[in-house]
Amino acid sequence: MKSPLGVILAGGQATRLGGSDANLVDKGLMQLGGRVILDHVLARFEPQVAQLVLNANGDASRFKAFNLPVIADAPGDLAGPLAGILAGLDYAAVHGFDHIVTAAADTPFLPPDLVPQLQLQAEITGAPVVLSATPCPTRKQQRQPTFGLWSVDLRDDLRAALSDGLRKIVAFTQPRGNAYAEFALTGDVNPFFNVNTPEDLAQAHEILKG
Repeated sequence: MKSPLGVILAGGQATRLGGSDANLVDKGLMQLGGRVILDHVLARFEPQVAQLVLNANGDASRFKAFNLPVIADAPGDLAGPLAGILAGLDYAAVHGFDHIVTAAADTPFLPPDLVPQLQLQAEITGAPVVLSATPCPTRKQQRQPTFGLWSVDLRDDLRAALSDGLRKIVAFTQPRGNAYAEFALTGDVNPFFNVNTPEDLAQAHEILKG
């Protein structure tokens, strides 16, 4: 399998951190350990992919320092992560990629083997989408659907589903036979830990200290 396009999903509004239609809060631009969270994401994600793009809405200049292409959702299409995934699939198709791998912009501890493990499951199962999961004591797996490998062949199907009002990732992928790649916890740390609240940010600082 060819090296995929990496798509960092940064289109969500951080409402629990003060974001609104009038005042977007970029969780990826919050400070963590002397760098912004997005720097931590890039350090882990960039070595695993052929190229990175950032999916974000609004003024793209706020991400200028990262020197990445910034792709927005289709106009009027603020439909959650699926809209960002579609934007990534469209970009990938134009630029000759067969697959994308998605990751959230507010997850500073994402797995360093995210991409190879997703690719391995795609090759084993032949699934057009492979989503991430972690072990869960109360059920078999805890799904982490924002992190996944997607075939570019799904883009027109996804576009139609969004037009029909579908918004949840698993509601789209499950009927199409998605597979899962499971990632172990690192000690007590979930590698997909994301920053949604001030308390989460404080916890991320503690995790970083070790």
